[in-house]
Amino acid sequence: MAELLYRVGRFSARRAWAVLITWLVVLGLSVTAYFAFGGTLSSQVTIPGTATAKVTDQLAERFPSASGGSGTIVFHTADGSAFTEQQQAAVGALLKSTGELDGVTATTDPFTTQQQLTQQAQQLQGGKQQLEAALANRDALPEEQRQQLDAQAAKLDVSQQLLDMSSKIRMVSEDGTAAVASVVFDKPQMDVTPETKDGVIDHVTDGVPAGVEADFSNEITQSVPQILGVGEVAGLVVAAITLLVMLGALVAAALPLVTALVGVGVGVTASLALSGAVDMLSITPVLGVMLGLAVGIDYCLFILNRHRRQLLAGVELRESIALANGTSGNAVVFAGATVLVALLALNVTGIGFLGMMGTVGAICVAVAVIIAVTLTPALLSLLGTRILTKKARASIGQAHAAAVPSSPMSTGRAVLTAVASLAVLVVVALPALSMRLGLPDGSSEAEDSTQYQAYQLIEQKFGAGVNGPLLVVAELPEAVTGDAALAEQARIGSRILATENVTAVAPVGQSSDNELIAFQVVPAEGPNSESTGQLVRDLRDLSPLDGDVTLGVAGSASGNIDISEQLSDVLPLYLGVVVGLSLLILIVVFRSILVPLTATLGFVLSLFATFGGVTAIFQWGWLGGVFGVHDPGPVLSFLPTILIGILFGLAMDYQLFLVSGMREAYAHGAPARLAVRQGLHAGRTVVTAAAIIMISVFGGFIFSHTTMIRSLGFGLAFGVLADAFLVRMLLIPAIMHLLGKSAWWIPRWLDRILPNVDVEGAALERSHPVVTHHTETNQPGEPVTAAR
Repeated sequence: MAELLYRVGRFSARRAWAVLITWLVVLGLSVTAYFAFGGTLSSQVTIPGTATAKVTDQLAERFPSASGGSGTIVFHTADGSAFTEQQQAAVGALLKSTGELDGVTATTDPFTTQQQLTQQAQQLQGGKQQLEAALANRDALPEEQRQQLDAQAAKLDVSQQLLDMSSKIRMVSEDGTAAVASVVFDKPQMDVTPETKDGVIDHVTDGVPAGVEADFSNEITQSVPQILGVGEVAGLVVAAITLLVMLGALVAAALPLVTALVGVGVGVTASLALSGAVDMLSITPVLGVMLGLAVGIDYCLFILNRHRRQLLAGVELRESIALANGTSGNAVVFAGATVLVALLALNVTGIGFLGMMGTVGAICVAVAVIIAVTLTPALLSLLGTRILTKKARASIGQAHAAAVPSSPMSTGRAVLTAVASLAVLVVVALPALSMRLGLPDGSSEAEDSTQYQAYQLIEQKFGAGVNGPLLVVAELPEAVTGDAALAEQARIGSRILATENVTAVAPVGQSSDNELIAFQVVPAEGPNSESTGQLVRDLRDLSPLDGDVTLGVAGSASGNIDISEQLSDVLPLYLGVVVGLSLLILIVVFRSILVPLTATLGFVLSLFATFGGVTAIFQWGWLGGVFGVHDPGPVLSFLPTILIGILFGLAMDYQLFLVSGMREAYAHGAPARLAVRQGLHAGRTVVTAAAIIMISVFGGFIFSHTTMIRSLGFGLAFGVLADAFLVRMLLIPAIMHLLGKSAWWIPRWLDRILPNVDVEGAALERSHPVVTHHTETNQPGEPVTAAR
């Protein structure tokens, strides 16, 4: 591989303009493919085959009117006074016209509905009074009339029971200042297009009467997140400053940014071109941007840094480019392949959207690797020695003595470092013991967003459970109609109401074959509360009800709970796969048993420390003001799985670049403990810069307006911080020092069967003599051959 990359680097350096133009054409083709074949991204997280999905499919087949997606509009007066009759009429007319929009099936007028409920209660009360008067003379009536009165009494009892079950469901708040209207779409929630949602928002916003304001729930306002915002640009600026400080030359600092941006452009647009053929979550391309920028900058930096050192040593330009590509480029390919394997392994979870996120991330990383070993050499050739500062260019070919440690760290310091690092990691990981998984609701949105305002108004005026109602579907053993259907609704509804944490139950309809009855169930608390999750499980445990009625639970809250539980179930499997891969890869690379074990243990520690940090910030609300967490809630359900895949790949990168230097020093005769310090000294500068760049890029996404992106950006940034600085630069060197020579022990039989992996391209360096320009004894530009 190293020899191949050497040739690729030399070819790219010789044909620099051709390589550059080729990549520009590839970028143009990928952008064209995106516009030609790109489809609509989804903001709804779904997993086919869950209990909620099965009920939803059942509704779509047998109860189409109850299967469409829905959203909520909260109308409220601007001054906090009760709605006037004119405002109520205007809102009703606005909702009627909203129901005629494309993609909208129906809307509910909260004022009319509330008035009807009040009238029904009054009529029922009047009927009961009349019946009581008639029953006073019941014994004097003929048998037939007595039977009729008994039937009427039974019917009124059922009606009263149904009315009592739903009495706590209101469409207009008790103080008359807020009203909740439902919008029902003609497609399932997953398939409602952004254009349909935007049409509803624009129509209502433009038509809302004077003195009235409207806010919209998450189901209506969720859209494709912004890929690059102010925070993301700030992260790139910090990365650029880091590069400038490390490299000292503006041209050199700009090079990794340019190649990373080209890679992101190609990888993300090529991935988005697939969205017309496959379902893709709206956060997926954002993950591609995060990874593409971070690894694109770092991979270019590794090759650039090696090339700059060789230029200073007097190596001829194109030879230096080729050697850097064959050595550091070889390490980049191996590191990128490790990240690719971890991301593609997300497909073993069997969860479609998670596998797609991994695949898109892998595409962006693969593009970053290919650009690093092709476009980077081409640009280095075009830039020549301008990647060095003027002072450095003046000293090309002169001896540059590098300070190399001559003694190992003290054992006492190693013990103290190991104990302190472990203690910090364990303490930071403690909050992970209480981590709960869920999906964001309106309470996690920005405080000035319409969905947050809608969520808070509903909670304050109508109760927290109204933000996450459940849809319970009862499948009857046989069709029922008329009074029998009402009696069945009352019987089943009363059993549901008796379940703990249920506030109200209301029948919402019956299927055309009269075998399905749907109920709206309002929980006592919000959709992400632990009690609501338990309620979903309790309602499912009721089935079969009385041995003959099958109950199913659906709705957004139920779907989110199912998704979170399924993701939680696959987490141990995926972690096991990743840990197994880690051990296998590192055993092959380092030809050791203890080095892979310590590296994998370090990864697990940094991973759980990351989980602890995420839990403390987003679930507990610590430092919420800094990170925009005003209403703490469960951790994003798919975040731990994504973090495992990405942080594993990045951790192996840092392990490779640091520990390979230790092994090289050990192989060249340095004592084991001294080799640890020499390897750390050789690699710490570039790894530190690479880690800071990644933290900057990922950290820029913490300030996104989208909740999912904020937690993902924080998790990745915190994970890199913990792994690079606490584990790879402190804990691992300390443990390697304590292990001494035994760190490199491997059974002879295993050593014989393992393939020889030359990650750093050492064989390439031995096989290629270097052409240098020795400025002290030769004329400027006169080549001589020197052994390395």
